[in-house]
Amino acid sequence: MMLAPILDASPTIQIHTACALLAFILGVVQIALAKGTKAHRIIGWMWVVLLMTIAFSSFGIQMIRPGKFSYIHLLSLYTLIAVPLGVMHARRGRIKSHARTMLFIFFGGLVVAGAFTLIPERIMYRVFFTETL
Repeated sequence: MMLAPILDASPTIQIHTACALLAFILGVVQIALAKGTKAHRIIGWMWVVLLMTIAFSSFGIQMIRPGKFSYIHLLSLYTLIAVPLGVMHARRGRIKSHARTMLFIFFGGLVVAGAFTLIPERIMYRVFFTETL
């Protein structure tokens, strides 16, 4: 693993990457923890802030199509809608809908989208698969 590609990237990409990695870790913890507890709510709010930061910061990253938005930005739009919807479900006591929404965001937005960052020529590919000399 080599961190140079991230350290050489723009601050937007650094923030986006740090938030995504932290959101992934907190998401795993959240799935494992008991639901409805104070810890679940605190970690959940931290996760929500991270997800919104990831979505907003993605609009400043235009590496697939420089100067233009790409298909991946549709996921960011979805996140900006789905995260508040998931919170609303919880606040209104619709726990199954809340869980479904948040799990979909976790697996679609972090796991699947994260896998796409491992495509050759992308920064995260270089982080994980570039040999140091």
